[in-house]
Amino acid sequence: MGAVTPLRREAAAEVEELELELLLEALFQRYGYDFRSHERALLRRKLRGVMRTRGLRTLSSLQDRALHDPAAASATLRALHVPPATLFDDTDEARQLRQLAGGCLRGAALPRIWLADCAGAEQAWTLAVILAEEGLLEHTEIHATVASDEQLEEALDAAIPLDRMAAAQAAYARAGGAGQLASHFQVDGKRAVLAPALRSHITWAQYNLVTDASFNEFNLIACRRALPDFGPLLRQRVLHLFHESLAPFGILGLDRPLQQSDPLWGSYAPAAPAPWHRRIA
Repeated sequence: MGAVTPLRREAAAEVEELELELLLEALFQRYGYDFRSHERALLRRKLRGVMRTRGLRTLSSLQDRALHDPAAASATLRALHVPPATLFDDTDEARQLRQLAGGCLRGAALPRIWLADCAGAEQAWTLAVILAEEGLLEHTEIHATVASDEQLEEALDAAIPLDRMAAAQAAYARAGGAGQLASHFQVDGKRAVLAPALRSHITWAQYNLVTDASFNEFNLIACRRALPDFGPLLRQRVLHLFHESLAPFGILGLDRPLQQSDPLWGSYAPAAPAPWHRRIA
């Protein structure tokens, strides 16, 4: 067999690009989830992982499976959405939340927090534990939004196997926790769930960052895991959405620091630890 020529490699790349565009359009038309403005390199990496798992060689074959096989569609969409977090898995984020939350919540009559494109129940539970320990949860509303109905069902029914609680306690301690994480949970058989007194402050909803409008004003917005997947135009659209949704002197937490050249930068003061930004206007 002869070597692959540069021309053939270029043709193969063009075909794969066409396949990718057709797959993204199919997912949008069939299921309503719009990944067409996401970063192409990240999409390819995630989709190739699904293809390897399912023994598929081309994106066209994955498109065929996703359109006709509910299990393949679910696996494809799950791979493209924000992956689930575990309790206190982001040590820096948890420490910064302990440091920053009081400054933007204590002065508000009814503090609200938005976890946009939340990475599942355990990210929201982490925040609830931090706020409870800082004495801030009692009057605070946490709005956790996810991109799909499937993610919403998983968040509402979430629980942690008891054999994971030791690892969760260690992560909690690394993130500045000084007590016993288990005191914030109740045991249900071989699983642990967040105590009702904390869970009652979390409101879950399905929400699409690509298409939906601002739905409230928030003192703190965190979107720490989704933005790297967005292309430049979509990222700009989402930043404007957050700008419209953030209260004066509220704090915005992003995956990456806003750049000085960003037109929204003038509305934020980089006084908070990066990548957290405080709105001053």
